[in-house]
Amino acid sequence: MGEYRDRMERDLQIRGFSTSTQQCYLARMKAMVRFFMRRPDELTLEDIHSYQLHLTRDQKVCWSSFNQSVCAIRFFYIVTLKKDWDIRHIPYQKTGRKLPVVLSCEEVAKLFQVVDNLKHRTMLMTAYAAGLRVSEVTHLRVSDVDGQRMMLRIEQSKGRQDRYVMPRTSCSPCSASTGSSSIHGTGSSRASVASSL
Repeated sequence: MGEYRDRMERDLQIRGFSTSTQQCYLARMKAMVRFFMRRPDELTLEDIHSYQLHLTRDQKVCWSSFNQSVCAIRFFYIVTLKKDWDIRHIPYQKTGRKLPVVLSCEEVAKLFQVVDNLKHRTMLMTAYAAGLRVSEVTHLRVSDVDGQRMMLRIEQSKGRQDRYVMPRTSCSPCSASTGSSSIHGTGSSRASVASSL
């Protein structure tokens, strides 16, 4: 993409997109340019539609990957190239929705018990109790544990937003079956969690 890549990257940075999103958008655009082997500013809406058909029919990408490509294409042509296009003509794919698999309390307890490493077990239990993403667990600090209010502070997570989460209490069946203390109790439990993290 050459100069167009640099321009798109600049536009993404100006608008505060995360590094991972920038890399994803640039990779999606690079893939489309390689498919046509032409300058991206020469492509038409009809070309884009044929590429979308290629993604669906030939590559058989999942809907999330397809929609990532749509986001990148829309951004490039509307923001970077400032094309006067109706973005509705570059459609997203219908998303699917599946019910999650919910483990029973006994299954959760067994999962915790097979983890011998105290640090790893603490991280797993914290993620489960507070519903955290992996990246959120790995970035937790001692100062993020509020034992008095029984909350965890999550800083600059997805969308660069801060939030507080309240882990499930130690009286829950799952916590009781593991024989473990709550992660948000008194100062002593806070120190225990901190040492493990």
